[in-house]
Amino acid sequence: MTARLFQPCVYMLASERNGTLYTGVTRDLPGRAWEHREGATSGFTRRYGVKTLVWFEVHATMEDAILREKRIKGWTRAWKIALIETDNPRWLDLYETLFS
Repeated sequence: MTARLFQPCVYMLASERNGTLYTGVTRDLPGRAWEHREGATSGFTRRYGVKTLVWFEVHATMEDAILREKRIKGWTRAWKIALIETDNPRWLDLYETLFS
């Protein structure tokens, strides 16, 4: 998985392995992931300590990314966990991979 700056992405964060999950969409994954990590904005992720980037998917257009985000948000928790574990079975923080 690789993401270029300012490319539409869907992403999932976790508080810990099998912990609280958050699904979001952005054009700036490194910047948005940093905001979550640092608690720079108020809301769900700061309130529940959801900071670890465990999965992301790059899209050609923002419209595609938004559609995918909405679909994933409608999934069961088990499906979301399976999606994460397909690419990241150890639930590693992928934040640093955004810069390599």
